[in-house]
Amino acid sequence: MRQDILAKKVIDIKPSGIRRFFDLVSEMKDPDVISLGVGEPDFDTPWHIRDEGIYSLEKGKTFYTSNSGLMELREEICKYLNRRFNVSYDPAKEVIVTVGGSEAIDIGLRAMINPGDEVLIPEPSYVSYEPCAVLAGAVPVIINLKEENEFRLTARELEDAITERSKVLILPFPNNPTGAIMERRDLEAIAEVILKHDLIVMSDEIYAELSYKEKHVSIASLPGMKERTILINGFSKAYAMTGWRLGYACGPQEIISQMTKIHQFAIMCAPTTSQYAAVEALKNGDSDVETMRESYNQRRRFLMNAFKEMGVQCFEPYGAFYVFPYIGEFGLSSDEFANRFLSEEKVAAVPGTAFGASGEGFLRISYAYSLEHLKQAMERMSRFVEKLRKENGAVK
Repeated sequence: MRQDILAKKVIDIKPSGIRRFFDLVSEMKDPDVISLGVGEPDFDTPWHIRDEGIYSLEKGKTFYTSNSGLMELREEICKYLNRRFNVSYDPAKEVIVTVGGSEAIDIGLRAMINPGDEVLIPEPSYVSYEPCAVLAGAVPVIINLKEENEFRLTARELEDAITERSKVLILPFPNNPTGAIMERRDLEAIAEVILKHDLIVMSDEIYAELSYKEKHVSIASLPGMKERTILINGFSKAYAMTGWRLGYACGPQEIISQMTKIHQFAIMCAPTTSQYAAVEALKNGDSDVETMRESYNQRRRFLMNAFKEMGVQCFEPYGAFYVFPYIGEFGLSSDEFANRFLSEEKVAAVPGTAFGASGEGFLRISYAYSLEHLKQAMERMSRFVEKLRKENGAVK
């Protein structure tokens, strides 16, 4: 067999650090292990949404939909975005339904990137952005976010990263893994830079409904930004529909039409059953989202108090369902801390470096788990950090 059978750019992409720890837990097969590593809601998909999916199957609605998705679903997406975030789209021309938000990221970049174009990626952030940029032929340019700024993207950081080849800015807020948010004033500041340099924004708003300080603001709602923004969202996080694999992208017709072309040849259409269920979610799911958001917020406050009691530094996150405590004081790398935490206390969390080099010194803990599991995990973490302090000769 020839030696160059595999594509070098694919070989060079590192596997997901999140999945590595997920696989470690699976291999341990230990019932005492508490996993706080995967960002998947512990809620079941609400019954009325599941019922709609079941009903569509009973009625034999198992055909292909339009490449762009059911028109009824696209119309409901537009109503939802207008109602919740004050952004208006044409369901016939400016919306595409995808297989999760991840597909939208992939085909969006492929539709816009020419070889050598630069994609600006703030990190720490979701693990798919950089690989998708590379696979699209782009040059990823990493912007290292700072805890002192609550991991928000500042106008100065953005300005400093821009070159004449910069084309797309990925805007990952509310953020995975940090839980950071961008408030209106933050978005207004970077919007000036975006307009100045004629950038396109890919705004990943999958956690938009999980914002605890104030209502989420979409950058597409700011003056002059809708025309240059691809808004990405989906149903996995807000509606506990991870396995349904359904997302969407909204944006300028000329970009969405090219994304639809790629989607047409690679996927055909998103799962039909999931689309019918998603219509029900958007029509009648607001109260479900509110209930889950309140539960996540309770867990968030519990974790912040737990870190305070054990003397572990952690900025307060106001979005998504993650906390990102600083563990650099213990003299271990993020990877070493996570490995020892798993082996010695049987708690799985993800090293911050799984989300970029700027995540060194941090640990991602998901609170998409029951309060009971979180309490047990924090008891073990308190014991673990005290052990590390004794090893280092500094007991707090």
